[in-house]
Amino acid sequence: MDLATLIGILGAIGLLIMAMVLSGDIMMFADTQSVLIVFCGSIFVVLAKYNLGQFFGVGKIIVKAFMFKLETPEELIEKAVDMADAARKGGFLALEEAEISNTFMQKGVDMLVDGHDADVVRATLQKDINLTTERHEVGSDMMMALADVAPAMGMIGTLIGLVAMLSNMDDPKSIGPAMAVALLTTLYGAFLANVIATPIASKLKLRMGEEKMNQELVLDAVLGIQDGQNPRVIEGLLKNYLSEGKRQVDTTGGE
Repeated sequence: MDLATLIGILGAIGLLIMAMVLSGDIMMFADTQSVLIVFCGSIFVVLAKYNLGQFFGVGKIIVKAFMFKLETPEELIEKAVDMADAARKGGFLALEEAEISNTFMQKGVDMLVDGHDADVVRATLQKDINLTTERHEVGSDMMMALADVAPAMGMIGTLIGLVAMLSNMDDPKSIGPAMAVALLTTLYGAFLANVIATPIASKLKLRMGEEKMNQELVLDAVLGIQDGQNPRVIEGLLKNYLSEGKRQVDTTGGE
C-alpha cells in the first residue's frame, strides 16, 4: 500500500469537506446535473481519445498508484551477485534452482539456462522493457487527459448554467441559487483534475520510472552473468543505479 498517495488524496478531500461543512449546509455543494456533466462527461471524452481495450485496461495500471510492491535496487543487486557467483562455480544450469521472486529477472535467467545468445537475450528483455513502459505511459497519459478535460467540462457546465440563469432574469430570487449551481461544475472540474487525476498521473510516472530502472538493472545483471564477469565487477557496475550515498553500502553484507 502506498501511504503517500492514500494520505495525500484523502487528506485533500478531507480538508475540502471540512471547508464545505464550515461554510454551512454541505448539501448546497451537491448537484446531480453538475456531477453528470463533469464526472460522466469527462470520462466519455477521455474514452473518445483511446480504444476500448486501453480504456478498460487502465484500472489495473491505476491500482499501482495505491498498491505497488517493487524490489529495491539493493535487493536486486544482492540477488544478481549471488547468481553470478553461482554461475561461475556451477555454470548456468546452477541457476535453475535459484529462487527468484522478480519475474523479469526469472525470464532472463531462464534464457541463460536455455543457452540463448547475448544478442537474443538483450533484444528480448529490452523489448519487454519497452512494452511495459508503453503500457504504463498509456495509464499516466489517460489520467493527464482526464485532468485536462475535467476543467473544460466544468466550464461547459457553468456556461450551461449561466444560459439557464439568464433565461430566467424575470425572477430575481432565482438568480443567486442558479448562479451557485452553475459554479458548482467549475468546482467539480477543478476537484477532479487537481485532487484526483493529476496526483495519480504523477505517481504512475514515478512508478514507471522505478520499474524501468529496475528492469534495466536486471538486464545489465543478466548480460554480465552471461558474459562470465566477476561477481564483484557486476556488483560495481550495478551500483551505478544507486544514488551516490548508497553506493558505498556493501549489498552482499561483506566488508
